[in-house]
Amino acid sequence: MNWQAIVDFDGTISREDTTDRVLQRFAEPGWEEIEADWVAGKIGSRECMQRQVALLHASPDVFDTFVSSLAIDWGFAAFVRLCQRAGIPVTVVSDGLDRTIHALLGRAGLNGLTVVANHIEPLPCDRWRLTSPHADPSGGCASGTCKCRVASSLSRPLTLLVGDGRSDFCVAGQADLVFAKKSLIAHCRDNGIGHRPFNTFSEAVGLLESLLSETTAEPAAPARKDMING
Repeated sequence: MNWQAIVDFDGTISREDTTDRVLQRFAEPGWEEIEADWVAGKIGSRECMQRQVALLHASPDVFDTFVSSLAIDWGFAAFVRLCQRAGIPVTVVSDGLDRTIHALLGRAGLNGLTVVANHIEPLPCDRWRLTSPHADPSGGCASGTCKCRVASSLSRPLTLLVGDGRSDFCVAGQADLVFAKKSLIAHCRDNGIGHRPFNTFSEAVGLLESLLSETTAEPAAPARKDMING
């Protein structure tokens, strides 16, 4: 199988933005003003999250206990199983927090998935620090995780992107097909990017089954470049 799947985490696998929930619970005042600067385009997401994470105040145990209460779309496990049966590698690529992602995937029995995300680590006095090992070293991308760079580093010729929002906009233009939800639907539609809308991973499983049927029946179809503009 020539496909590889890149899947966003916050708002796609998780039912809500887990980083926002962590900030709401543990951040000192000021994080919302930093968020407003990011929304306004004054700063990139990497700077935004580094400054916000520096405002967190929680012990690792308290942090982990809170994170374990957050919800994911349990249909994601079925999506992963279908990908595995079809020989499609799945990589979770997120501009969120690796500690949160690993905890929630582990709770779902999906510890073996490759996760590419920002790294959050505890410091003395219940403080935290964020680093971005998957940022664009050239500085051309202001995100903590440059999803375009990650996508181009993977080995399969065809990329399926599964995502929901702003952090997926750039890489959507490089993908061969997008399973889109929320604001990513409008972005794909407005930019002529081939996509299939979904709300839950139960629906995404059906979309993937259809894609697998199409690529089996029509060997010339997988490239799907006719569905992409830009």
